[in-house]
Amino acid sequence: MVVVGGIIGSGIFINPYIVAQRLDSPGLVLAAWMAGGAIALAGAFAYAELGALFPRVGGGYAYLRDAYHPLAGFLYGWALLVLIESGAVAAVAITFATYALRLAGRPDIAAVPLAIFAVIVLSIVNYLGVKPGSRVLNVLVVLKVSALGALIAFGAFAPAHEGWWTASRETPGTATAGIVAFGASLVPILFAYGGWQNANYVAEEIDNPRRNLPRSIIAGTTIVVLVYVFVNIVYLRALGIEGLAGTTTPASDAAERMFGAAGDTFVTAAIAISTFGFLDLAILAPTRVYYAMAADGVFFPALATLHPTHRTPGLAIALQSTWSCVLALSGTYAQLLNYVVFADWIFFGLTVAAVLIFRRTAPIGHRPADSFRAPGYPVIQIAFTLVSAGVVASVVWADPSGALRGSLLLASGIPVFFWFTRHKTAATL
Repeated sequence: MVVVGGIIGSGIFINPYIVAQRLDSPGLVLAAWMAGGAIALAGAFAYAELGALFPRVGGGYAYLRDAYHPLAGFLYGWALLVLIESGAVAAVAITFATYALRLAGRPDIAAVPLAIFAVIVLSIVNYLGVKPGSRVLNVLVVLKVSALGALIAFGAFAPAHEGWWTASRETPGTATAGIVAFGASLVPILFAYGGWQNANYVAEEIDNPRRNLPRSIIAGTTIVVLVYVFVNIVYLRALGIEGLAGTTTPASDAAERMFGAAGDTFVTAAIAISTFGFLDLAILAPTRVYYAMAADGVFFPALATLHPTHRTPGLAIALQSTWSCVLALSGTYAQLLNYVVFADWIFFGLTVAAVLIFRRTAPIGHRPADSFRAPGYPVIQIAFTLVSAGVVASVVWADPSGALRGSLLLASGIPVFFWFTRHKTAATL
């Protein structure tokens, strides 16, 4: 539930139209989504190996700290707080509020106040314990997957757009331009696939993590890949390649074409549920990273304190949620997403590359016999790292000023790290 809930948010309901705009045939559109799924699985395999080897709270923070330097781990946690998770919470909260108000028949009301209210409510739920937060997550994941399953099932029998598979769009350019376009189409796809790492954050809270963590990561990611490919088939069958490229609301338009006005209402409700579930997970899991940083003495010590009754990192939850609300008030949805993708894929690449380091420092022969091993070593891990660099470069090319601001926010964590480590050293003398 954590893996599926962390991946399926708003991307699959919105991003397919961007992919269709950049490619010229249904076959290429589906090939791009399958390629994105293969990349996501490569990342999931790497995180499964790292999670089985180091089932520690904090996930990527612990891997980067031990593979490279404590500063690398700290900057990951810092990026989660100031850019990645807080930015994702703010952006998705605005999406949730927009569709919830549309569902209620009040799209004229400002979305930000409802977005902030949703963040506050889910913060309280997760503050009250892991069980309440996870139960809410389980219900919302079942609802969102059921909604997508219904869309797939009914879409398979609904009348198809004439020539939906054979039609193509006229796109001038050379074969090289086609390759560039295919690469550009992967950026919104990879954003939609991001989130398999969420289970690693709570590794110490999982029963038998050496066995169950790899299983959950791989099974959850595989489910999402299958769902995404089939949903895109439904979009193409309902709208055709031109229709998909010509709308900014593909899920709503496809459902409305198949089911009438009730279809639009159904999809609006599905998006509201899906984004609300993502918010719950984004508050439940990543705050464990700030707890781990504080426990290592490189962040505010109070964040390492668990609530005496609920056993949750309450202050860490409050810190991230407060900053998310500030970002929701100050940033636009598109700007927030650029921040998230830019920082997220820097650390995805570095974390998967850490598999190469740990294969030398913790050889397979020295690990328990049942330890999970990421397949395709080292080719797949190197290829994933190069793809991550390409995604970051694409964001820089598309939004250089946003990438610069993101870089400055990330770099601002360097003096913070040395301030905490200096005080930590002084306290031990």
